[in-house]
Amino acid sequence: MPPKVRELPGGGRAVEVAPERLEGWFRRFAEGHGGVRRTLVGPDRVEAEADDGSTAAVAVPFGPLPPPHGEHDGLAVESLVDHVTAPRRIGLVLVRLGAHSVGISRGGRVEQSSTDRHLVHGRNKAGGWSQQRFARRREGQSRRSLEAAADAVARILLPVERELDGIVLGGDRQALEALRADSRLTALLSSAQPRVLDVPEPRRAVLDEAARRAVAVEVEIRDV
Repeated sequence: MPPKVRELPGGGRAVEVAPERLEGWFRRFAEGHGGVRRTLVGPDRVEAEADDGSTAAVAVPFGPLPPPHGEHDGLAVESLVDHVTAPRRIGLVLVRLGAHSVGISRGGRVEQSSTDRHLVHGRNKAGGWSQQRFARRREGQSRRSLEAAADAVARILLPVERELDGIVLGGDRQALEALRADSRLTALLSSAQPRVLDVPEPRRAVLDEAARRAVAVEVEIRDV
């Protein structure tokens, strides 16, 4: 499966790299840009600066990165590679209006999950009372869909919250914000990783892919 790539604001691109391939990826980056001049290693960010001025940077997932930190000559990503390849148990929450998939994964594989769909009608273009009745019905369907998603998160993740190494979210940001408003889930979801996975309608196959992507490292590349 080809790696996920997205364009960055202001230029550049971000590519998802599997943890076991990260060291090789940085070696190839160095070879393709005339070598690496220096590597800046911090608790939350690691950036390699190539001899031609291009950069490859990683916001450290599941951080902070343990010390030592600082500036290093050449390519120095060993501590980052050790950090991202450590085995982790991760809670996954994927939500879009009308569907959710919640699970626990270890090493990129789903161990436990709950996936469901709920009918939520599309918008009605008709006017008058018909439109108002339709809007009320749709609002009720949306509310029940999000309540079911919140119940699934509470059922699957809250009992093992202290055993998880991190939470990764995916789907619609507005729906995820609605889950955060549930008092049962506020603390749990506030600790989630900053990166929100862009996923289609949650299904079990989508959850399996999200488990692999959750441990992948997003590298931001800016060429000159």
